[in-house]
Formats: sequence, C-alpha cells, structure tokens
Amino acid sequence: MTKKTQETAMCAVDYAFKRIGGKYKARILWHIHRNKVLRYGELKRTLPDITTKMLTQSLRELEDDALINRKVFHEVPPKVEYTLTDISKELIPSIKLIMEWGDKQMKRKKSKTT
Repeated sequence: MTKKTQETAMCAVDYAFKRIGGKYKARILWHIHRNKVLRYGELKRTLPDITTKMLTQSLRELEDDALINRKVFHEVPPKVEYTLTDISKELIPSIKLIMEWGDKQMKRKKSKTT
C-alpha cells in the first residue's frame, strides 16, 4: 500500500475518501465500470485532463487498495488491462449517486446564470 493509504483513518468517511478521493480516482473507477475493461491508452483518452504521471500514480494507488485489477499481457507491444474488483463494484452505486447529484447541481447553477 502507498504511504497515503496506510495512514490511520479518523472515521469511515475518511477511510473511503483516502481511497477514492481526489480529482481522478472515482472517475477512473466509473470509466472502467462503464467499459468493463480499459487499457492504459484508453483511460488516457477518456481522461484528457490527466497527466501521464498522475494517471500512473492513481492506477497504482487503486491497485494497492484492491480497487482495480491490473492484468499484464507479455507480448510486443506490451498490453495492460484494468478491470474493477468486487470491492470496487460495491462503490459504483455510490459514485453514480454522486454523479447524479453533481449533474443536478450543475443544471441548477446553469439555470440561475441564464
């Protein structure tokens, strides 16, 4: 596990957000969920605002926290596929609720400015 996720959580919410918090992790999980299997390049195209370094770091942390599976195919060129674990599949309904809440708030804000 990475140093970040080895820290003691103050409560269950803190524990959860240490694993899926930040700008990209929940988005990565959501996109893998929608596509079932994604390769590194596909993830990079799906998240155009993420740097290579941040994508690699986020994937490593998600793998360390047992939220994604990383399958390496030993071929040329190398191929790596990412899938959700059973643990992360339990998160998908919560991520969907957060997405729906965010969509509602964005629409509400947009209607106030127009």
